[in-house]
Amino acid sequence: MPDGVATAAAAPIVLDAIGKRYETTSGPIQAVDSVSLTVRREEFVSLLGPSGCGKSTVLGMIGGLVAPDRGRVLLDGAVCAGPSPEKVALVFQDGGLFPWRTALDNVTFGLELRGMPAARRREIARGLLGPMGLSGFESKYPRELSGGMRQRVAIARALALDTPILLMDEPFGALDEQTRLLMGEWLVGIRRRTRKTVVFVTHSLQEAIALSDRIVVMTARPGRVKDVIDVALPFPRDLNAPEVTELRAKLWEQVREESLKAMGGRP
Repeated sequence: MPDGVATAAAAPIVLDAIGKRYETTSGPIQAVDSVSLTVRREEFVSLLGPSGCGKSTVLGMIGGLVAPDRGRVLLDGAVCAGPSPEKVALVFQDGGLFPWRTALDNVTFGLELRGMPAARRREIARGLLGPMGLSGFESKYPRELSGGMRQRVAIARALALDTPILLMDEPFGALDEQTRLLMGEWLVGIRRRTRKTVVFVTHSLQEAIALSDRIVVMTARPGRVKDVIDVALPFPRDLNAPEVTELRAKLWEQVREESLKAMGGRP
């Protein structure tokens, strides 16, 4: 098996030659083709590539929301056959907060589904919102919060479930650049404290460099693994350092090539 799948069965995430084809009114579309990857425990891996290359589909297959047509996804050595809420939590670009629930009640939602007593789930929610700079905002509704605050609530809701794996699909994509940079710095701190295994989808080269242990560059559709790049730089990362500039140029060369293919070769 590629990418050490045979020897990595106990890794938190193993993608073993997964593929996915969608049937559309204009014909079948191969979204992902033969993607193999092993994600190590407590590793932060970013998926980077042009629009439509299957990054979100790969994330959906890891989360059990999308069934692969070929290959298999292993979570802690077991084949993933559907959502695994005890192992995996997800954060999406729009946050997905319930507008009729306060920040605190949004965070407690998953714990409520688990049947946890109200006092305990509120204690957990407050313990997460405080370090995230949201003390005093527990009773606010999503419409009363900024975009960055709403995303912090969404991440707190995922962290409240205390799963070992966190999947994030462009969670900062809708934010302005300044807020996005601040949220990235904040996520580095969260990751250090929680020591979770994270798979992070992004279009941003800078974001991938700032956050990742490894960056998986994907090809234009059908999405395949073009390259896997180690980011051996200490945190916090100086994004103006020469080695970062060099890495950004390398990533841009690869992503630009695939983006041009996706556009039919036209700039």
